[in-house]
Order: sequence, then C-alpha cells, then structure tokens
Amino acid sequence: MNEAMHPLPGVARQPEDARPPRRTRGRPPARLRRAEEKNWLGEGEGINLTLTFLRAKRDETQRRTRRPAVDLAIPKARIIPSTPKAP
Repeated sequence: MNEAMHPLPGVARQPEDARPPRRTRGRPPARLRRAEEKNWLGEGEGINLTLTFLRAKRDETQRRTRRPAVDLAIPKARIIPSTPKAP
C-alpha cells in the first residue's frame, strides 16, 4: 500500500523495514529478537513492558486460584414490621 492508498489522507506509510513483518506479529519473542537486531529501542522496550505486565497478570491469576473462595451466602429479604397508622 502506498501513500495514495492509505486510508487517512496526508498520512505517509512507514517503510516496510520500519514495521515488524507479518510473520512476527503476535509473537512477542520473535518481535523482540527482530527489534534487537534492527536496534529499535522503543519497540523492544514496549515488548518487554508488555511481557512483564502479562507475566504479572498470569501470576496474580494463579495466586487467586489457590486462595479459597469466600462464602458470602445468599442475602435474605428483611421483613420490616408495619407501623400502625395514626387515626
């Protein structure tokens, strides 16, 4: 896709070398290796940050599954005594 075919007018496409190729999209370790090879510091930092976040999220999920569930019971309806009406 060239500049003329870009969906937003006036926006230039990045050169092919500046973007990760399709075969590495969605595969963080492969993207990280490519970013290091191409010396894309921001890309590598972003991937590392994402991986750190995902590992922390996984650890938190595993930790929560080991904790016993708390039984909060089903709430019961309160019966409010009726007050006598004034004459």
